[in-house]
Amino acid sequence: MKRFVLMLVVLFGVAAYAQRDGAPAGAPGQGGGGRGGRGMSPEQQAAAAAQAELEKNTPQIPYDAVSLPLMPAGHTIGETVGVALNSKKHLFVYTRSGNVGPARGAQAAELFEFDETGKFVKEWGQNAYGFSFAHAIRFDKDDNLFVIDEGSNMVMKFNPQGLVTMVLGRKDEAVDYMERFLEEGRKNDPAVLTGPGSGGGRGGSFGRPTDVAFDLQGDIFVSDGYTNSRVAKFTKDGDFVKSIGTRGNAPGQFNTPHTIANDAKGNIYVGDRGNQRIQVFDPDLNPIRIISNVRAPWAMCITPPNAQGQQFLYSSDAGGKIYKEDLEGHLLGWFGTIGKKVGQFYWVHQMHCVSENEIYAGEAQNWRVQKITMKPAPKSTAAR
Repeated sequence: MKRFVLMLVVLFGVAAYAQRDGAPAGAPGQGGGGRGGRGMSPEQQAAAAAQAELEKNTPQIPYDAVSLPLMPAGHTIGETVGVALNSKKHLFVYTRSGNVGPARGAQAAELFEFDETGKFVKEWGQNAYGFSFAHAIRFDKDDNLFVIDEGSNMVMKFNPQGLVTMVLGRKDEAVDYMERFLEEGRKNDPAVLTGPGSGGGRGGSFGRPTDVAFDLQGDIFVSDGYTNSRVAKFTKDGDFVKSIGTRGNAPGQFNTPHTIANDAKGNIYVGDRGNQRIQVFDPDLNPIRIISNVRAPWAMCITPPNAQGQQFLYSSDAGGKIYKEDLEGHLLGWFGTIGKKVGQFYWVHQMHCVSENEIYAGEAQNWRVQKITMKPAPKSTAAR
C-alpha cells in the first residue's frame, strides 16, 4: 500500500511539474502542442507541419553568443528566469536560487545586479516577503524595476534606489492554506478563480502571474498566468482597471499567458504559450491581431525604435529557436538550436532586446545568461 501511495505521489509530482513549466508532451523539444503524451491532434499536426515548412523557407540569422560569467558574491546563478537591463546598462537577473526552508517549500528567488562589465554590484530585496518562486522582471521607462513572482502571486515595484514603492497581489499564507484545504476542504477557491477551472481571475488577486508590460501612460499590464488565464490592467498608481480572458483557445482567451511586452505605441503583445500564438491588443485591450508563426512563445522582447522608427519582436520557443518578426507578424528569420553548448538554448525564459542586433537571453535549464549579437548576412558570391 505504501508503495502504491508513493507511486501516486511521484506521478502527481511529475504531472504538476510538466504543467508548471515543462515543455508540453507530444512535441519534444518544441514546447507545445502535445496532449499529455497521447500525441498531437490532426489539427496540431497540420499546424506543426505548416510551421516547419515556413521555417524551411525563412532565412536563418547568423549570430554570435557569449555566456556571461556572472558571479554574485556568496551565491550561484540558478534557473535564470528573469533578465533586464536598466538605462545604465546594468544587468539584473532574477534567478531560482536560494534554499530557505524544507525542499518542498524552499524559497527559490534571488535578484542580482551586475554592472556593464559583468561585475557583481549587489543583491536586491534580500529575504523580501514577496520573493518565493521567481518568474520575470521588467524595467519601466523611469528605471523602476517590476519583479513578478509566480510563487507569492505578487508583482513588486522597486524604485531605482531599491525601495519597494508598490505591490500588486498578495500571497497565500500558511493559515490560508490550513483554512482552505485542511479545515474546509476547498480545492477551487473563488477568491482566486471566478469559477472552477475558468481561469478568469478576480481583480487584483493573481493566480501565478508571469510578466508585466506598460502603455504610454505608464499603465501596468500583468499576464496572469498559470492558475488564471487572463491579462489584468492597472493604472500607474496600482488601481485595478479591467481584465480580459478566460481559459480556452478562442480569440481573447488564453492557455498559459507566459510573457507580455509592449511596443512604442503602447500596444500589448501577449505570448499565449499553450495556444502557440501571440495575441496583440491596443492599450484598452481591444484585439488587433494574432501572430501564429512562432511556435510556443516562452519569452518575448520588442526592440527600441531604430533610426527609421522600426521595431522588431523576438520570441523564443522551448525547443531552442528564437524567431524575429516585424510588428505586423511577418516572420523575418530565426536562429538557434536546443542544447547546452554556448550558442545553443534550452528553455529561454526571458529576453531583453537592446537593439535589433543585440539580445540578452536567460535560460532556465542552462542556468545562465547569454549575450546574442546578430551578424550581417553573408554576401552572395554569385556572378553579378
